[in-house]
Amino acid sequence: MAPRKSKGDGEEKAKPLTTTASSTVTQSMGSRTRSQTQQNGAKAAGSATKPVKLASPKKAKRKNSAIETGRAKKGKKEVEKEEEEPEVEDPTRTKIVIEHCKQCNAFKTRAIQVKEGLEGAVPGVNVTLNPEKPRRGCFEIREEGGETFISLLEMKRPFAPMKALDMEEVIEDIIKKIK
Repeated sequence: MAPRKSKGDGEEKAKPLTTTASSTVTQSMGSRTRSQTQQNGAKAAGSATKPVKLASPKKAKRKNSAIETGRAKKGKKEVEKEEEEPEVEDPTRTKIVIEHCKQCNAFKTRAIQVKEGLEGAVPGVNVTLNPEKPRRGCFEIREEGGETFISLLEMKRPFAPMKALDMEEVIEDIIKKIK
């Protein structure tokens, strides 16, 4: 849009200088638009008014980095090492592995239900969820280095074989086989 022409004998009336944060930042950087030059007349940017230096919007919004605040995240390997406490190998304890796919939350809820049921019913049982990277579409409950109680592999959505299981009966069957 073209600037308005001034009325009168060629002299501009003193217009109030209104600038936004972006125009002030551009002025401090040294680039000026034609309308800003006309508003200020023939004066240089710094001669009549003191240039205001504003922090760029990105710097103003940026928060302190995690290193500065002391809350730096640890790598996955370090976190895993802290969580895993060296367990004493007890040959009398039964170790059960539940491998469940991470594709859908239905696998996880059923795995947690089985884990809680077994740990509550059988004293001295050690249940682990996904000790290794799980297979896709897999829900498997097995004794470590031994018998497989349930093995549902390569299931496709909507995971009908797994959803058809009555988890209470599954837990009872596993308890009977362990004892």
